[in-house]
Amino acid sequence: MKNILAILAFALCASVSVVGAAETIKAGEPGLSSPSSASVLVNLNTADADTLQRELSGVGAVKAQAIVSYREQHGSFASVDELLEVKGIGEGLFEKNRDKLSVK
Repeated sequence: MKNILAILAFALCASVSVVGAAETIKAGEPGLSSPSSASVLVNLNTADADTLQRELSGVGAVKAQAIVSYREQHGSFASVDELLEVKGIGEGLFEKNRDKLSVK
């Protein structure tokens, strides 16, 4: 009887964990890619300054606005490497955020 109760308790706990994880995934922020992925991808061609500042490490209000301004002046980013052309974005900052960036 103890074994049956232990198995039922385990099953109940496991199902609650799965449901909680599913709710977390469903609550992903709109406009950001793949809420089920481990990290959020930020599209350099569509993200606003607030999103850039919030999602990218080391990017404050000034750098976020510089990215948006560069995009407005030069058109869409052809690749994430083009971010290095933005004033204030150096190699270190770029490498720190490379895995979070997208242009699709």
